Amino acid sequence: MYDFKILVVDDEEEFRNVYKLMLEFRGFEVSLASSGEEGLSFLEKECYDLVITDLKMEGMDGTELLKKIKEKNYNCEVILVTAFSTVENAVIAMKLGAFGYFIKGQDPQILLKEIDKLLKIKELENDNKTIKSSLMSFNYLLETHSPKFKEVLRISKKAAESNANILILGESGTGKEVIAKYIHQCSSRKEESFVAVNCQVFSDGVLESELFGHEKGSFTGAFEKRIGRFEEADMGTLFMDEIGELPLNTQVKLLRVIENKAIERIGSNKSIGVNLRLISATNRNLDKEIREGRFREDLLYRINTITVEVPTLKERKEDLPILINFFMDKYQNEMKKKINKMEDGLLEMLISYDYPGNIRELKNIIERLVVLSDNGILRKRDMPSIKVSVQENPEMGSVVVLKPLREIRQTYEIKYIKLVLSRCGNNLSEAARILEISRRQLYNKLEEYGMSEQYVK
Repeated sequence: MYDFKILVVDDEEEFRNVYKLMLEFRGFEVSLASSGEEGLSFLEKECYDLVITDLKMEGMDGTELLKKIKEKNYNCEVILVTAFSTVENAVIAMKLGAFGYFIKGQDPQILLKEIDKLLKIKELENDNKTIKSSLMSFNYLLETHSPKFKEVLRISKKAAESNANILILGESGTGKEVIAKYIHQCSSRKEESFVAVNCQVFSDGVLESELFGHEKGSFTGAFEKRIGRFEEADMGTLFMDEIGELPLNTQVKLLRVIENKAIERIGSNKSIGVNLRLISATNRNLDKEIREGRFREDLLYRINTITVEVPTLKERKEDLPILINFFMDKYQNEMKKKINKMEDGLLEMLISYDYPGNIRELKNIIERLVVLSDNGILRKRDMPSIKVSVQENPEMGSVVVLKPLREIRQTYEIKYIKLVLSRCGNNLSEAARILEISRRQLYNKLEEYGMSEQYVK
């Protein structure tokens, strides 16, 4: 079921609890508010699919709450609940944009049917959003202010006009598959299949079956005929990620496919023609792999008619604001969390970090910040331990690990206490005198840091 969140607003606790039991039994995620004002504060912090609100309440009533929800453009529907049924109230509610109208005392199934109707609408919308989102994500990840990345896109687009095999080089997490998809989208094969296979995730025998397919009974467990990735990509594009991990015996077979434009399924000697464009990618140094006998030189010449080198995120820092905003939007929508601001200094931390894990690492950091956010605020304390350049304090070295102050203080305190004790021949009284604390305080510190057995015999 689509993850569906409901906010119930009612100033009577008994009704709130009844709704909660009924709706949670149906598998919905339910929050409760005792007033219109409290309901609005919930909506400021979280995203909901539906608000069920009582019409008559102290302070802000249901009609006013409905108006506020529509004014502030919260992406949720509203069902108004009242103890009194009048045509006039129903008409007003619908004119204000309510999804439905429920009368207390009616069969609860009527309310549940209204929610089911909304649920079906939301599921269809969500399916459409997923399709649009994948297209938007693809386009968004290609948006750039970086001269280096612009050059990558220029070469890729030009290469797409031919049928040449393309090799994409770049560190892990730089977005090599995004470039492969871009090449496919720019090519005359864009209406055909784009088939991706990661050579790293399969064992030798399984990888060959994935690539070439197999006939029924060709090996133990082959209960039916299977089409491989080469056949699946016929007339389209085959993207072989991490091609540097390909075993030597499979490299020989791939070379034969490129030369003959045909494959044989495992367990068959029948030749099947394939017409595809091959795009390969690796984070390995293939020249080094050739020197060390792990990669065939003749295969490299076949797959790298055109080579595209994707820059690291460190080399295209101009794009960090675009990518940060993109991943923030992505995860607050996915998690239905409303992010209003970043804590002071957090953006500077995100911009100054070098991201050895590239875009994949940035994505994971933003996801973590959104998951751990409170009250719509992304906080510095929720950052993972990362290394950033430190120019303003050269004494600390070229890099520093970002951690909570308490952790840093504890780390350096332990190191310094050990140093002083070492200089004093582990004499606690002398060490305490140098540290200008009492012997008891020093002992407590050793206990706190789990060092007492080492220094107190």
